[in-house]
Amino acid sequence: MNSVFKALNDPTRREILELLQEKDMTAGEIADQFNMSFPSISHHLDLLKQAKLVHAEKEGQFVYYSLNTTVVDDILKWFMQFKSKKK
Repeated sequence: MNSVFKALNDPTRREILELLQEKDMTAGEIADQFNMSFPSISHHLDLLKQAKLVHAEKEGQFVYYSLNTTVVDDILKWFMQFKSKKK
């Protein structure tokens, strides 16, 4: 869970997740949305993969990234447990 929060702590990574909410994208398509180097975007994508927030699937010469909604659902369930507990 710590890797998830570390990944979510960065605004660029959160924006990447928002992009992937709309559709699956290649690393190049993601990089085109930002004013930073491709290696920097690659680093952000790697941290998102380590946190299991995104899936990466190679198709030919491209790697397509997609949002891993299972982990997102797990995070929401974890947060919701605090709302349901009564004092």
